Amino acid sequence: MRATFALRSVARTPLIRFLGRRSVPQSIDHTPRPHPASPSGALPDSFASYRVKAQQHGPLGRASFVPGDIGRSAGAALGSIQPKQGEFFDRSELPSRFGRLPWSEAEIEAIETGGASLCA
Repeated sequence: MRATFALRSVARTPLIRFLGRRSVPQSIDHTPRPHPASPSGALPDSFASYRVKAQQHGPLGRASFVPGDIGRSAGAALGSIQPKQGEFFDRSELPSRFGRLPWSEAEIEAIETGGASLCA
């Protein structure tokens, strides 16, 4: 009981030591600047001009796309849904040489036993 009391009475000192006093800079420059690794080294004129050139899963600045226009035109107007020559939508459409290989009994046994059957 006395040991616990003695430990609580000692002032706690942190294990980390900071150099110097806390100080907040008097002035911070918040003006926008281009990133040092920017390929052009310049800021865009406006967000609209940036969006015309930006790409994210395809072009963002399509003139035909307006957020409220989804569903106003027929799906046939978007073009054909058939894959182009040399493109496939599913693995089962590929030639047989790209198909999945069947599992052998030894592989199935090794997976089910966690590899223990290979050592036995």
